[in-house]
Amino acid sequence: MDRAAMADFLRRRREALRPEDVGFNPGPRRRTQGLRREEVASLAVMSTDYYTRLEQRRGPQPSEQMLASLARALRLTGDERDYLFRVAGHSAPDAVTAATHVAPGLLRVMDRLDDTPALILSNLGEALVQNRLADALFGDRPSRKGLARSSTYLWFTDPASRRVYPERDHDRHSRSQVANLRVAYGSMGARSRAGDLVRALQKESAEFSDLWERHEVAKRFEARKTLVHPELGEIELDCQSLFTEDQSQILLVLTAPPRSEGHEKLRLLSVLGRNRFADGPAAPQETH
Repeated sequence: MDRAAMADFLRRRREALRPEDVGFNPGPRRRTQGLRREEVASLAVMSTDYYTRLEQRRGPQPSEQMLASLARALRLTGDERDYLFRVAGHSAPDAVTAATHVAPGLLRVMDRLDDTPALILSNLGEALVQNRLADALFGDRPSRKGLARSSTYLWFTDPASRRVYPERDHDRHSRSQVANLRVAYGSMGARSRAGDLVRALQKESAEFSDLWERHEVAKRFEARKTLVHPELGEIELDCQSLFTEDQSQILLVLTAPPRSEGHEKLRLLSVLGRNRFADGPAAPQETH
């Protein structure tokens, strides 16, 4: 672990960011160059004291999970993320960690969306990060662990996850989940995380196994989506999608036309704040 190199790198990256780069209001009389330490700590979900000690060359060796959080908070590129891992005394991230590193370009777009639900998904349906309105609509999906991070896995193993869609849309959504997973499986291979997910679902869900045998392969999207909130009922929303160049991550933005019923419900959702389903709903996957 090169404490001096890590501390200097963290400080330089923090100073290179501006509050508006990460969705913060700069406010008046701001003296700190770049972000404040407490702001980075908040974005990385760690204590300010812990982060401060890292910058002061006196903190403990960060875990890989902590480094991944710092990389996301500081909007690091893939090369910068790998460098941070190495100076912290770890090898470059393994395939799992690297795959869940949020693309900085998508994150910059999402940082500017505070009045409508937005979230970034991996090609396995994992909610990597989401804003406060997506939290209020879907619950805290990014905190889930293991296979349960994937909305595809939850869809076929946890009946409660289906509450986020009207029952009339369930069959169509099931086919879409499997067709999207086929795309990921084809690009990642049988020995990848996609392959692990397929094998687990084949053991746990007869519905999945039947649909998997159809060999439907497609990234499916729809322009409008109906979601169900436990207090607001059905919400009709438009869905916009933005992919990374390698198609491994997608930013979903849910909006409603001005003065529409959906727009009013989004306004109410903002007032309600964070409101989770009792058993935790699934994050959205695109359907056709």
